[in-house]
Amino acid sequence: MEQYQIWQYQSETRSLTLGKAEKPTLDDNEILVENKAIGINPVDWKFIKANPLNWSNGHVPGVDGAGIIVQVGAKVDTSFVGCRVAYHASLNHYGSFAEYTVLSADRVMMLPESLSFELAAALPCPMLTAWQAFEKIPLTQQREVLIVGFGAVNNLLSQLLVNAGYVVDVVSASLNEEHAEKLGIRQVYREQSQVSIKYFAIFDAISGENAAHLVPLLRANGHIICIQDRIPKPIDPPFTRTISYHEIALGALHEFGDKKDWYTLMQNGEALLKRVANGSVEVGFPITLAFEKMFDALEHSEFTKLKTVVTLS
Repeated sequence: MEQYQIWQYQSETRSLTLGKAEKPTLDDNEILVENKAIGINPVDWKFIKANPLNWSNGHVPGVDGAGIIVQVGAKVDTSFVGCRVAYHASLNHYGSFAEYTVLSADRVMMLPESLSFELAAALPCPMLTAWQAFEKIPLTQQREVLIVGFGAVNNLLSQLLVNAGYVVDVVSASLNEEHAEKLGIRQVYREQSQVSIKYFAIFDAISGENAAHLVPLLRANGHIICIQDRIPKPIDPPFTRTISYHEIALGALHEFGDKKDWYTLMQNGEALLKRVANGSVEVGFPITLAFEKMFDALEHSEFTKLKTVVTLS
């Protein structure tokens, strides 16, 4: 049978080796994607180092990818073959660090023709996470919101909020004032201690502990959204300010979401990809490295915190 290259996990050393696998047999509702680009996310190098899911030897990591559908299962429309797609894969299944990846047919996003595979592969995890965070709060007259931390997720989230009519402030030591103004952000605080007003919603990308410290900065009936970790218990006494607590876990949808959940998420994802393609949502182009340079790509992502993509010829 035809073989293809994969990056395999080694549980003893908690590292990767380059290996080969045989083309798989697809279930009825599966598709086979030939990867053209692979997105590197913090979850990738964190899980490789810590192995919290107890991956066995040979597991293929990687959650984000973009490529072409080259084969479909018996119950999938054959017109899908040849379609350009991007996806977010489950951490529990073989992922994107390979020349080919098997996916559920309903868990991919169709790509605009003008969007490159390299840019598309950089987007699923941060883009879909930002969308889930955005959807947690309702549109009301109380539209002042605070974002704490400013990486790939919150860059996208800030634009979604501004475009929806929210007044957005940010806590970030690194966000350039000129860039913030271009994104429509009202104010940039360099430290949390500088924040002196109360907000309808706060989006925290630091930690559950940090998010808990931010709860006093919320207005009554406000919302705290944890993009990293969660707040295990309410901070205020019951029946006082009635704060709503939200947690974001994109990967959990693979285990707990149904077909309707995934259909909705993929539709929203495709709409966002179109906005990226037409320039109405701004994202930086990632650093790209060759498939054989996976170690360098993981290291670059970890130590520069810049978006990194691995490409295949």
